[in-house]
Amino acid sequence: MSSDDSIRPIASNRKARHTYNLLDELEVGVELEGTEVKSLRGGQCSLQEAYVRIRGGELWLVGAHIPEYAFGNRSNHEPTRERKLLAQRRQIERWSKAVREKGVTIVPLDLYFKGSLIKANIALARGKKVHDKRAKQREMDAKREMDRAQGRRR
Repeated sequence: MSSDDSIRPIASNRKARHTYNLLDELEVGVELEGTEVKSLRGGQCSLQEAYVRIRGGELWLVGAHIPEYAFGNRSNHEPTRERKLLAQRRQIERWSKAVREKGVTIVPLDLYFKGSLIKANIALARGKKVHDKRAKQREMDAKREMDRAQGRRR
């Protein structure tokens, strides 16, 4: 790759880490139109309602909102269109088998620039139960209290 492989975040789906247990993560490329790239360079994107669907042996990003480019013309893109994700066939087949299992889905976690390319970080995930979320919250609260107590002693 180029010498400028810096990672610059565009959007993240913070709620996904709270709502799902992440089983496996994967970095994939995103197939975009020109005006979509221009909007993303401006930092405009939402992954809140997005998910990934496997159709015809391909990964598709559904529900991601990339607003129209402000200076675009008639050929501007549709903001909520489905976008193809680029991954290796073996990985897609492996995840396809896992998704057939009940309660397993694929969610996008992040969208970012890696050098001049736009990449997405997606995860194979299983939904958390309410009691799992509460237990995680109690655990985080206890850790925060311990950190505060240690901070006072210093």
